Amino acid sequence: MHEIKCPHCGQVFQVDESGYAAIASQVRDEEFHKALTEREKQLKIAEDAALNLFKANAEKDKTQSLSDLMREIERLKSQIASEEKDRTIAVNEVMSAKQEELAQKDRTIAELQSKLKETEKDSQLREQSLKENFTVQLKAKDTEIAFHKDLKAKLSTKMVGETLEQHCEIEFNKLRATGFQNAYFEKDNDAKTGSKGDYIFRDSTPEGIEFISIMFEMKNEMDTTAAKKKNEDFLKEMDRDRSEKNCEYAVLVSLLEPDSELYNAGIVDVSYKYPKMYIIRPQFFISMITVLRNAALHSVQYQRQLAEIKNQNIDISHFEDDLNEFKARFGNNYRLASERFQSAIKEIETTIKHLENTKESLQKSENNLRLANDKAQDLSVKRLTKNNPTMQAKFSELGKNG
Repeated sequence: MHEIKCPHCGQVFQVDESGYAAIASQVRDEEFHKALTEREKQLKIAEDAALNLFKANAEKDKTQSLSDLMREIERLKSQIASEEKDRTIAVNEVMSAKQEELAQKDRTIAELQSKLKETEKDSQLREQSLKENFTVQLKAKDTEIAFHKDLKAKLSTKMVGETLEQHCEIEFNKLRATGFQNAYFEKDNDAKTGSKGDYIFRDSTPEGIEFISIMFEMKNEMDTTAAKKKNEDFLKEMDRDRSEKNCEYAVLVSLLEPDSELYNAGIVDVSYKYPKMYIIRPQFFISMITVLRNAALHSVQYQRQLAEIKNQNIDISHFEDDLNEFKARFGNNYRLASERFQSAIKEIETTIKHLENTKESLQKSENNLRLANDKAQDLSVKRLTKNNPTMQAKFSELGKNG
């Protein structure tokens, strides 16, 4: 189809190929007749001018011969014939140019129509392909939804939570060997503080410098659970667990509030309530670890410097500990030695006092012995028998017999 715009009213008309060719032919014929009529007018004007000139000259010059007049007429006719020939050539050139221009336009229109058909065909093919892919994806989603609904109907509330944990653990283990060679990701089984998270993630450099730690909590509940929980119900406990387990970040992987546009949109930062805490859907589990881990990798250099400073501090503290231990042991040994020395001195003093007492006793005994000896030296038979007549008689008899 071709569009033609009226030069007077501006209205656009659509015509088919045959109508367009007919209009083009009419335009060409009309232009030709118009040009021919214009040329005839010019010739008529020229002829009238020649006749008028002739008449004027005839009136002015009566003597001009008829032959001159005829020659002039022949010259004018020849001029008119030449001009007619030139006009015909010019008209043919214009017509040829117009025909070539129309032919070029026809070819351009045909090419555009061909491209349009190809574009429409490609668009239809893409649309059909998209419809088929969408149909396949829709069926897959319907199958997955039906599977999960059936799974939820069969599982208890506790098992639903465990299934979510297993999902996250499987997703992590898929990338553990390639992306997390030095990472630790295990269940938190340490309940010494009275509470525990579900999983703890830690990653370190090859030299053992830990640069990221995340405590994960997985929450889910069945659609038929009577008491519906909200994500915010678990944030306070998570913050306490994060501090007790010495983790830098806390992340809640949640299927709670399934109709919430906020939580369904992506990663939700709740650090305005609790520091370094996020809430995510399970599909963002690996992305969350990757984002936090890559951000923490930029601080590894500072972690290394901090570790060196800590090691230096540890060496200094070890030296101070050893010095303090030496001081304590030396002080203890000094105290024991001092106590023993004082005890020995006391024992020596006691012994000295005992010896002095013994000396004094011995000195007293010696004095007594001296007195006894003196008494013994002064002792005689007469003194012994002084008050004993019988003994005196016996000793007297012995003296006589002797």
